[in-house]
Amino acid sequence: MIDVEKCRITHYPAHVLSERARPVQQIDDGIRRLVEKMTDIMLEHKGIGLAAPQVGVPLRLFIISLDGNRENVRVYINPTITPGGEFDSREEGCLSVPGVYTKMRRHSTCKVAATDLSGDDISEQAEGLHARVLQHESDHIDGITIVNRMGQAARIAHRKQLKKLTEEHKVRTE
Repeated sequence: MIDVEKCRITHYPAHVLSERARPVQQIDDGIRRLVEKMTDIMLEHKGIGLAAPQVGVPLRLFIISLDGNRENVRVYINPTITPGGEFDSREEGCLSVPGVYTKMRRHSTCKVAATDLSGDDISEQAEGLHARVLQHESDHIDGITIVNRMGQAARIAHRKQLKKLTEEHKVRTE
């Protein structure tokens, strides 16, 4: 049972962000409530994507709204991402790693196969920002954050903020 009232943005280096999430077994009212809560959280924090582990729930589910509008939120349950195309390097941020923006190399295109909230299979081709966000959120359900993908120079550049997040996490979990 998912307690959606306890769902909040989970910050690096929380354990739930570094483990591979479990598949969603059944799309029920609990999952629908989780998606609603995730949508509220994502929009409140002005994000364009949010994965269940980012709100403390280790399930293979994420949402995306490229324009930040509720009407355009897409739900991806148990997704499989197949990257393609050239590599593209762009700056990325993450709601779970606040204050850190760093260049990330991602494929310029990808395919996604998933289940939607109605239980229907969906398949999409994505490019540009859409492909980037799909890959970023897919990383989250595989236990990977932008911190894991950062190069050494970026880690050094962001060391104060990463140290601050680590110290805040220690205080919260003691």
